[in-house]
Amino acid sequence: MTTLGVEEEYLLLDPVTGLPVPLAEKVRAAVGLAPFVADEEVQSELLQAQVEVATPVCDSLEEVEGHLLRLRHAVAAAAERHGCRLAPCGTSPLRRSRPVAVTDKARYRAMRSQAPQLVAEQLVNGMHIHVAVPGREEGLQVMNRLRVWLPTLTAMSANSPLWDGHDTGFASWRTVVFGRWPVSGMPPYFQDVPDYDRRVQRLLKSGLISDIGQLYWLARLSARYPTIEVRCMDVQLRVDDAVMFAGLVRALVRTELDAVAAGTPAPECAPELLRAGLWHAARHGLSDTLVDLDGNTRPVGEVLDQLMRHVAPALDAFGDTGRVTSLIQRLRQEGTGADRQRAAVAEGGFGALSDLIAAN
Repeated sequence: MTTLGVEEEYLLLDPVTGLPVPLAEKVRAAVGLAPFVADEEVQSELLQAQVEVATPVCDSLEEVEGHLLRLRHAVAAAAERHGCRLAPCGTSPLRRSRPVAVTDKARYRAMRSQAPQLVAEQLVNGMHIHVAVPGREEGLQVMNRLRVWLPTLTAMSANSPLWDGHDTGFASWRTVVFGRWPVSGMPPYFQDVPDYDRRVQRLLKSGLISDIGQLYWLARLSARYPTIEVRCMDVQLRVDDAVMFAGLVRALVRTELDAVAAGTPAPECAPELLRAGLWHAARHGLSDTLVDLDGNTRPVGEVLDQLMRHVAPALDAFGDTGRVTSLIQRLRQEGTGADRQRAAVAEGGFGALSDLIAAN
């Protein structure tokens, strides 16, 4: 069984104004009092209006779901005790005129000194999925192969259309905000692990990044775990959507591991096409077209069908076909989190949006 784990980032919002509130340390302390939450499962983030949760290593989607429900419930209850709401949305729909304070850690203070405006605008939340790989070389070759699917995953997970009180026109504004760091966005193609290590060391020695944690690629080798980490998804409004992406990403990694073992060449796709496809996915979500496995622009439904055919054997092997297929069908019918946020604002303004976010 291929193990996996999920990390989710949340905002803490004022239930009346909808503005982010810097209460992360108080909320974390309150969560820590719960007997069913371990200290390492709830962590601080860059800004004091954010918290992050991390599941233990899981064998099944049922385990992922149970842990995410437990952790979301614990953080939401702690937030309520301190007069705020947990918000699983990719961006903060509203922002204060003054920046939210940075969490008091040396690394975060250094980031604020390096790029104060970027840090001030990092009220963005993602979902990171770790999938176990046999070794770094296999993980690297999987990363090379996953690149062509990152725009599709970005479009499917789009949940950040709103910023500063208005619609950005993007389904995933978080993707744009996070893409402004020096090493971010689509990961490069690497020949092998020595090539990867050499190029990463060059970035570190140049001083352009301070540590490995600033490799903000949308997929990367984990520096802490024997996993590949897929980071292109916005945090999801609903737990079951997060579970769907966990199953889909695990199936993708398993599919590409099998292709590596079989000696199948990695798909070729020009880096400029991948970058443009990612921008297009962030802009439109599932409302327009997507770039397919061969680099062609095709209707969304055709690309999603292609993705499901690609991972079908792995989903079957894990016993996840029914669960993931039904959730993707719902996604195709109801739209993304970005679509649901826009519908809430259109129907009832930001009050309805706040209720939508808090209900998930």
